[in-house]
Amino acid sequence: MFVDEAIIYVRGGNGGNGLVSFRREKYVPFGGPDGGDGGEGGNVYLVADENENTLLAFRYQQRFVAGQGGNGGPNRRTGKRGKDIYIRVPLGTVVWVLDGPNGKPVEVLGDLTAQGQTLLVARGGKGGRGNAHFATPTHQTPRFAERGEPGEERWLRLELRLLADVGIVGLPHAGKSTLLAAISAARPKIADYPFTTLVPNLGVVEFNEERFVVADIPGLIEGAHLGHGLGHEFLRHIQRTRVIIHLIDGLHPDPLGAYDIVNRELVEFDPALGGKPQVVAVNKIDIPEVRQRLDEVRSRFGRRQVDVLGISAATGENVRVLLARVVDILRREKARPAPAPGPAVIRLAPAGPQVRVRREDRVFVVEGEPAVRSVVMTDLNNPDAVRFLRRKLARLGVFRELRRAGAGPGSVVRFGKIDVPWETLTAELRR
Repeated sequence: MFVDEAIIYVRGGNGGNGLVSFRREKYVPFGGPDGGDGGEGGNVYLVADENENTLLAFRYQQRFVAGQGGNGGPNRRTGKRGKDIYIRVPLGTVVWVLDGPNGKPVEVLGDLTAQGQTLLVARGGKGGRGNAHFATPTHQTPRFAERGEPGEERWLRLELRLLADVGIVGLPHAGKSTLLAAISAARPKIADYPFTTLVPNLGVVEFNEERFVVADIPGLIEGAHLGHGLGHEFLRHIQRTRVIIHLIDGLHPDPLGAYDIVNRELVEFDPALGGKPQVVAVNKIDIPEVRQRLDEVRSRFGRRQVDVLGISAATGENVRVLLARVVDILRREKARPAPAPGPAVIRLAPAGPQVRVRREDRVFVVEGEPAVRSVVMTDLNNPDAVRFLRRKLARLGVFRELRRAGAGPGSVVRFGKIDVPWETLTAELRR
């Protein structure tokens, strides 16, 4: 079974909590704070593996959560780091971030095309700092520590796009599977009706000292770019190819019209496909009716400056000529310099202001990683921790932005998933 799309949930491990602890040793009656830091949560990675060829495994497991960091210990001992998760995916996997389990794509995180290429998809949370970090000359016995930061979580769509050098396209019944079987060791299903091919087939071709991969893309129909027929399900597989073999059914009543339908669908799906080199071939010239009209078909295509080759995938006539043309184009395309993918894909957080505030009725939503992280990692039931938090938010300019947005008594301020009453945030500041 060939599965080329999957939706999964990934979450980095939560960071461990920092510890509130004080030295308790003989002859040291007033030992200082020695609470250790929590360990960092584990990360979730995707790894490209040439031994994987489908996304079928994700039908049975969709949820991946990395290990949680250990809590801090006394004597400034740091908690154990959470275990990372490495998820193996086929080469050619494109990774999209979704806005929910059944949501729309928001951005592309990465494109895994090389063996061993690794993509970080969910970071683990930072470990909370122990109370040893908060001692100052004026506050020598801090009785609070930070909580561990929650790990990143997101829904991803994995989309497999075949890594083939050559793609064979055409309307249903053009003979694409027969051609693939004739030029490679692939044995696709072949029958005398449209849509015989329900999954892309791959074959390796060796010709004139060149070795390349050919994909038989299931039949396209008018409206395929909108998802009609097999639509989007297989159009994506043509995006990576260097050369397109455009195969036309010699028995089609309007070969030029068939050619236009397929090209229009390719361009509507992805304009870049219109720039890929094509080798156009009319199939089934072993049938007398097709051979008789071949000159007329060539003449019609010639008015468009399109060179057409007549072939028979069934008997092999002119198939070697077709492959020679493909190899010539492949060599030219491969000679073009292309940036090689590095061993890893690094996703950088977008730069932006530290604090942003937007209003939703009486709720004021604070955005900005430093501010949100500070609240999430604070024990809001600990008065000492809350006092420390207020001073930190003031330094970040959170209160200035809240007041500018209209926040005041009775308002609720939201940091990530945590809602805090305005009075709790500003109690000490009003004194």
